[in-house]
Amino acid sequence: MKGFVLSRLFQAIVTMLILSVVVFLSVRITGDTAAYMMGPDAGRFEYEAMQKKLGLDRPLVVQYLDFLTDLVRADFGKSHFLERPARDVLFERLPATLQLAGAAFLLSIVVGVPLGVLSAIKRDSFIDNFGKLFATMGIATPNFWIAIMLIMLFGAILGWLPTYGRGGPDHLILPAFVLGWSAMAGMVRLGRSSMLEVLDSEYVKFARVKGLSERLVVWKHALKNATIPLLTFSGLTLAGLLNGSVAVEVVFAWPGIGRLMLQGINARDFPIVQATVMASGLFYIITALLVDILYAYVNPRIRYQ
Repeated sequence: MKGFVLSRLFQAIVTMLILSVVVFLSVRITGDTAAYMMGPDAGRFEYEAMQKKLGLDRPLVVQYLDFLTDLVRADFGKSHFLERPARDVLFERLPATLQLAGAAFLLSIVVGVPLGVLSAIKRDSFIDNFGKLFATMGIATPNFWIAIMLIMLFGAILGWLPTYGRGGPDHLILPAFVLGWSAMAGMVRLGRSSMLEVLDSEYVKFARVKGLSERLVVWKHALKNATIPLLTFSGLTLAGLLNGSVAVEVVFAWPGIGRLMLQGINARDFPIVQATVMASGLFYIITALLVDILYAYVNPRIRYQ
């Protein structure tokens, strides 16, 4: 098990290094920050002075090595437009994203997993048909359209819920539901298919032949094995919710890192973009690492692959 963990940890470090190169080069091909900040009327002297101030006059290799050194210290530099350390701005926005993604993830687990399992148990019943319809709509319907419809219904027409900004628990209901909409649908579909596969397996049939009660067969023997695919999907879903909230944060004016990333891209603010993208990549890598380790505990055969 120790070798398995060290192997996955090494892979995570290599992935982070590759991500750092991609992020560093990507933000620099989007445009010239110095020219953008100075405007079209700036002279050559002012332009070169701004480049020197931002550190963009040095070779790319030197800039990258400095970026990598600072990255180890979680120092992304100073925002060109906010005139503040990008790390401080990121940490200010991070709790809002964690709150939104956590609420959406909890909603997807509480609603999606039980509905998927019940759909498999009650095959071809009303619950199963509802679960399949719910999953299809959740996957086929864009989140931004759902957001607009809910804002019109619960905000403009009924006036029950706030639709703008971050505040009390009532501000969290609509954005969390919209963000978790596709995740709930995925949980239902995967939970149903996984449970159906386990229920049709030979060892479940053998348990029934032995005379075990249906409740014991389903909830003790079948559900344990059906949750293994859900475990992997849940980890990747959580990472996706942490990184996929840009549209939701923009629509609901939620002050998270997704909205901050978009603002940084529009302003060509290299430190902000690098901080937010690296944080998003770190979410995925850490989540995948934890899922791999947890999966190895649940299924010991994985350790030797």
